[in-house]
Amino acid sequence: MKKFLLMSVLTLVAGSFVFASGGGDSSKIQVVFAGTEGDTSGQSRMMKETADILNKTGRYAVKVYTAGSLSGDTDDLVQQAKMGGNLVIPSDPGRLASQFQIPDLNILMAPYVLTDYTILQKLPDTELYKTWQAALEAQGVVLLADMFNGFRNFYTTKDVTKLADLKGLRIRGFGNAVGNALAKYLGYAQTTMNATDIYSGIQAKSLDGCEIQASTADSYRLYEVTSSLALTKHYMLQSSFVCGKALLDKLDDTEKAFFIKTVSDTAAKYSKIIADEEQGYYDSYKSKGNGKTKINTVNTKEFSDAVAPLYTNNDLKMTAGLKATLFKQLGI
Repeated sequence: MKKFLLMSVLTLVAGSFVFASGGGDSSKIQVVFAGTEGDTSGQSRMMKETADILNKTGRYAVKVYTAGSLSGDTDDLVQQAKMGGNLVIPSDPGRLASQFQIPDLNILMAPYVLTDYTILQKLPDTELYKTWQAALEAQGVVLLADMFNGFRNFYTTKDVTKLADLKGLRIRGFGNAVGNALAKYLGYAQTTMNATDIYSGIQAKSLDGCEIQASTADSYRLYEVTSSLALTKHYMLQSSFVCGKALLDKLDDTEKAFFIKTVSDTAAKYSKIIADEEQGYYDSYKSKGNGKTKINTVNTKEFSDAVAPLYTNNDLKMTAGLKATLFKQLGI
């Protein structure tokens, strides 16, 4: 019932803000970028810059909603895009893999597989990526670009210096196959909630922390409610920007190519920006905290060894030999 009500509300919101009926300039292409990260995160700044580029052409009327102000549920936003809303949503490969039953997409978010953001420049040219795009498009969703969005680490209220310190902690992580598998092998209790509720969840002590990327942690002001940052760098997070096929079908070939190129180029630009800024966010975590915050450099081999059974047990249901195939196509 709750999900039905949320979908109904989103449909009304999409109708109000996206489709120019009853307001706005109907001669322009109406688009909404909607994400859950805080206003200052790299992802949110990327969406704003993309909107500025599109709006300056005079052909678009693009609005940007951050911090879950349109909805805190990414999967539901993607569903609204699929249903015809003129939405562009930053999801991620793990979410898309679960939402659209494409298990092999999990490889892009699998723990300790991809470790260099620059390889994302080569990703769109691989046959695997094109296959995943086609599988999504067959379900009404277009994967426009993948942007590096930082490495995921553990921000907690208890000091985490080694694997055993995570045991039993209530951690907010991804509520998908990748997130559940990580929790299983690292030993913490996976707690699923909207990202925008992490701060209040930690404050209310229903969470002991979360695993999240640096710029988003800063935008959520997690330095106010956590005291330990463990640099596990277990995922190379990507923001997978998607829209509904219906949105692109409204554009002619020239406009469609321009729109996709604008999103893709700006994503590539912000991949580097986010990578360059990451260490600064780590450093500022301690200076912005309450004076008792700790930044712990951990033995990442201990963590990667702990998740190794994830691959031998094939928890993510990926095709045999997928990692080797991806690495070959990426030239790694």
